[in-house]
Amino acid sequence: MNDLEKYFRENKGRLIHKWIHYFDAYDRHFSRFRDKEIIILEIGVSQGGSLQMWKDYFGPKAKIYGIDVNPQCKELEEENIRIFIGSQSDKKFLQEVKRSIPKVDILIDDGGHTMKQQIVTFEEMFDHVKDNGVFLCEDLHTSYWLKYGGGHKRKGTFIEYSKNFIDALNAHHSQQRSLKVNHLTGNIDSIHYYDSILVLEKKKRKAPYHEQTGIPSFELEKDPSKLYRVKENLHRGINTLLAKFRLKGYDY
Repeated sequence: MNDLEKYFRENKGRLIHKWIHYFDAYDRHFSRFRDKEIIILEIGVSQGGSLQMWKDYFGPKAKIYGIDVNPQCKELEEENIRIFIGSQSDKKFLQEVKRSIPKVDILIDDGGHTMKQQIVTFEEMFDHVKDNGVFLCEDLHTSYWLKYGGGHKRKGTFIEYSKNFIDALNAHHSQQRSLKVNHLTGNIDSIHYYDSILVLEKKKRKAPYHEQTGIPSFELEKDPSKLYRVKENLHRGINTLLAKFRLKGYDY
């Protein structure tokens, strides 16, 4: 059990509601930020319990911000925790938040979970995550829930939208004009999918390159496709020869 789950299990503070398997993903991607001067933004304050959990986990050097549409959440502010009231699907509101806070090391989208909210939040806030920071969107199971605008393979869900990130990550290798290097290609270092969670780790990237070291053990065929065709023709010739033997009654 990691420290986050331990805090959750022993929680006597404000209400926290989490899927239990989330804690391993949190700790895997967040542990490197502990006890450092970092900025955290969580969208979806709810009862304020998770903000207190982050405060305990990351330590006194962390500055924590929250966003919620419920004006009562403003009462949950405390030392090192500041809360903005507004809708995460309101682009102008999110732009105002960006003007009010420094770039963040960790952004957690635990907001309303509709497709529009998740997509707008990503499009407006991903660039406000620092290089080497983390963007985490959770409760992605709503991409399969009709009442949230979801559905399996349904166009416009956040799951379907986020699948394009995989192409962007690999765009340098594309040999087709339909897939081009874009802003995400140069800023996503890795993509991690968990049950109901997507984690993007940011890092400035240039075009990948490869090198060789060491001494060759033997000469390899330079054109693998040519080597494959040679082997294929050889097998075809052998099979043809065997078929002729069968017709002539030879036993082999």
